[in-house]
Amino acid sequence: MHVFADTVTYHGFWGSFWDIIWWFITVFVFFAYLMALFSVIVDLFRDRKLNGWWKALWIIFLVFVPFLTVLVYLIARGRGMAERSTREAKQAQSAADDYIRQVAGGSPSEEITKAKSLLDAGTITPAEYDTIKAKALA
Repeated sequence: MHVFADTVTYHGFWGSFWDIIWWFITVFVFFAYLMALFSVIVDLFRDRKLNGWWKALWIIFLVFVPFLTVLVYLIARGRGMAERSTREAKQAQSAADDYIRQVAGGSPSEEITKAKSLLDAGTITPAEYDTIKAKALA
């Protein structure tokens, strides 16, 4: 008697190891393409030198021939894209540094002067003044 002759093997979607590997590769390529596509779109609108008609033309090509257009854009304008991205990152870092300096306070001498005025006004104790002074000088 053949018990296994009547069994139907259905592997489904996750049937074999290579199907799973192929699925992961496909998903990876899809997300990498989406990241490149959105980077190109952001760069198009970030570029102040590019004329509006050229931007519209790039967008039209991105809609109708997306993969090829992203590839051509990265080859043709990749260097400028990197420069604009670097400039934008430096501006964001500079703005963050300025904000931190503004919020954190000034130089150690300014902090000691503020602490001294608080001590003279009786707002803080001499021990607190010494603590603030030690932190400012550290």
